[in-house]
Amino acid sequence: MSKDHVDLPGFVAILALTLLWGLNYPAIKFSNAGLSPIFTTCLRSAIASGCGILYCLAIRQPLFQRGILLVHGIVVGILFGLEFVCLYLGVLYTDAARAVVLVYSAPFMVAAGAHVFLGERLNVLKTAGLVLAFLGVYMVFRGKPRNYGELMLLGDVLEIMAAVFWAATTLYIKKYLAPRVHPINTFLYQLVFSVPIILLAAYVIEDRWVTEIDGYVALSVIYQSLIVAFASYFAWFKLIHVYPVGALSAFTFLTPVFGVLFGAVILKEQLTGGLIFGLSLVSLGIYCTNHSKPLGPVQRNA
Repeated sequence: MSKDHVDLPGFVAILALTLLWGLNYPAIKFSNAGLSPIFTTCLRSAIASGCGILYCLAIRQPLFQRGILLVHGIVVGILFGLEFVCLYLGVLYTDAARAVVLVYSAPFMVAAGAHVFLGERLNVLKTAGLVLAFLGVYMVFRGKPRNYGELMLLGDVLEIMAAVFWAATTLYIKKYLAPRVHPINTFLYQLVFSVPIILLAAYVIEDRWVTEIDGYVALSVIYQSLIVAFASYFAWFKLIHVYPVGALSAFTFLTPVFGVLFGAVILKEQLTGGLIFGLSLVSLGIYCTNHSKPLGPVQRNA
């Protein structure tokens, strides 16, 4: 049954999802201790793909379309794969707290891109959100921790690139796939077709994929694959069929909040004034941008 507002069960559900998404960034740090980052995200996509395929078979939903829709699905998978190559490689060099704030500049890129490419006009509230996001990212870069260096700068740049690919994926899906395919198929396209491009990147960039496997590394990969990449995304698609997607998306500002909190508590990362101020601006910008108009039923979170 569809609802016209987010009630208490809906709020609890989106709160749990944003908590899981925020925790994903420290989890990447744990898996980096034993596995190379690009290989890890390849495992993540492969495992989640397997779960998605099994689900489609169980409900007798066709896995893929034919013709041009399949071509669009392949493009989406490539963009999705490049996003996560940048995201996971970036977390190797920068703090998880910085990564989550920078990656969540993507919704503003979507809003700007939708204005240019999809004809979705920017209103005052969405424009204010874009300005806040720009200032927030600027403050994150200004608020450098004590251990900041060239490698952390590289990690920050990679997270910005991940945000660009996330925005490109969302815009491409909205333009070519959203009106014509089931959300579970869009979900599968991103995962299944990302595996080859991620595997190729791992082969080219990384010399050694596995250094050490222990309980923490294994649990981290399971968490990233089964809990985040499959279960949480699947739950998100379920929620947007019940609640207004714009109202749900407005609550995604909690993801960078939880990501920064977990980075500080679990990883003992330094919380600079610039990071906190930037987080506040980005979170407020996300709320403004999403509250004014839905981003569409295909948005998913890193």
